[in-house]
Order: sequence, then C-alpha cells, then structure tokens
Amino acid sequence: MRHVLKPSDLLTLAFLLLLSCLAVFTAPVNPTWIELLATYALLALTILATAAYRTRVAPAQRGFHLSVFATVVTVLYVFNSLGVLIASIHATTCDAFLIAVDYAIFGVHPTVWMERLISPTLSALLQFAYISYYFIPPLLGTVLIVRGRLGAFEEALFGILLCFYLTYVGYLLVPAIGPRFTLNHLQSGGLQLSPFFETIQEALNALEKNKTDAFPSGHTAVVLMSLYYAWKEREHIFFAVLVPVVTGLIIATVYLRYHYVIDVIAGIAVTGLTIALAPRLRRLLTVGTRLSGR
Repeated sequence: MRHVLKPSDLLTLAFLLLLSCLAVFTAPVNPTWIELLATYALLALTILATAAYRTRVAPAQRGFHLSVFATVVTVLYVFNSLGVLIASIHATTCDAFLIAVDYAIFGVHPTVWMERLISPTLSALLQFAYISYYFIPPLLGTVLIVRGRLGAFEEALFGILLCFYLTYVGYLLVPAIGPRFTLNHLQSGGLQLSPFFETIQEALNALEKNKTDAFPSGHTAVVLMSLYYAWKEREHIFFAVLVPVVTGLIIATVYLRYHYVIDVIAGIAVTGLTIALAPRLRRLLTVGTRLSGR
C-alpha cells in the first residue's frame, strides 16, 4: 500500500495543530481566534487532500508539484497569521532586551555603527542579496527536481520546513520588531536606496503581515539550511553561487536594519539545531507513516 502522508506532511500538520491549540488558548483575548482556527483547519485539509492526490499519479507529475505548492502556501499563510497570535500572548516585545544584548557584546548599536559603511552601491547590492532569500529555497528544490533527485528533494524539503517552523516558534517565544523600528531615532540618515529598491522594501513590508519576526533571523537560518543541503547533495555549482549571496544576505540583515546581531547569531543556532534534529525526526516520522500504512 502506498503511503499517503510523507514526513514533511506530518511535520506541517503537527505544527498546524500546535497553532490551532494556541488559537484556542488565546480565545479570551483574541477576537480572531475562530478565523485563525478555520484557516489552520483549511490548510490542514489542503495538505491532506493534495497528499492523497499525490499518491494517484507518478511522483514527478502534477500531484507531486501540487503537493509541494500547497506546502509552500501553507508556510506563507502560517507566517502571516503569527502576528495576531503573538500579540495575544505577549503584552509587549522583547526588543529592549535584544538591544541590550547587542550593546553588551559590541559596546555600540551595530546598525548605527554601520552607517559609516553606507553607500548607494553597497545598499543596492545588499538589498538584492536580502531579497534572494525568497528565491534560494525554491531554486534549490528546482535544481534537485530537474536532476530527478526526488529523495534528496524530500530530505531538503523536510529540513527547510523544520527550520521555518523552529524560527516561527522563536517568534512566538521572543517577539521583536527589529532595529528599523526601535532604533530609527538613533540613525542619522537613510540607506541611500534607489526608488526601485525602496519600492521593493515597501512591497515586502506590505506583504509581510507579521512584523514581530526579528528573533531569530529566519533569513539567516533558512538560507544557511539551503546552503547546507546544496553542499550535502554535492550540487557544487549551485553551492559556489550561493556562498557569496548568502554571505551578503547575512550582512544585509543588520546593514539594512532588519535584525539585531543577536538575531543573526540565533538564526545560525537554529540552523545547527535543525541539522541535528532533522534526520532523526524524519526517520521517526517515516516509521510512523509505514506503521499507519500497514
């Protein structure tokens, strides 16, 4: 009997269940809890439906791609839903603590100190690197699928999903909006971005409904996971291209005032935790799917 659910499906369903429990828990102070609950239920049903459809067609055909698309959409919807949950759980953000940690480490506010480096060219390059976050995981997946390496794709998908969900847990536990809001009064000037990149910044700001997503740096964690899988799967050309882009992206998180340095350090730690946990958790869930398929 072919197994309907894969480890990545079970992981996503488990996280949706966790968020559903939080929505119910926050009901007394969260007027949108029913809407959140309905959203999570709909996303779960979508994962189940596309997983069932996937078993009816060849893995490389439309059922497989539809299932992957449903997972990506789920990750995006979940991210945008977190803002309401976080506001219901926490009365304030943890920015003051994170600012104090950065200052204790460096003796300065890193985003303010980096003003001396600002130039239109550097700002444009680092904004481009920062935006690459939205393309790096899909590109890795595309490379593996095109090469017919579906087993490697499934492994990378699971690890990157786990990384996303761990960063989301971080947002729920340590909400922060980042230095672009909290330290703006200390900045003596702008980033000298062109109108084109300013438009992109505004568009991203409008699309991302959850603003309490500074700690840990999801951009850092997810792109490092993508870099790790490119190395692990011996995609040498893709890895070589990623190295400078990922390096620029990590620098950009602070330069562009999205993150405190401690956020980046925490993002690196999440990557390490994910690399340690993903293989074991995936094996555990694989055994679970086999047992349920008997």
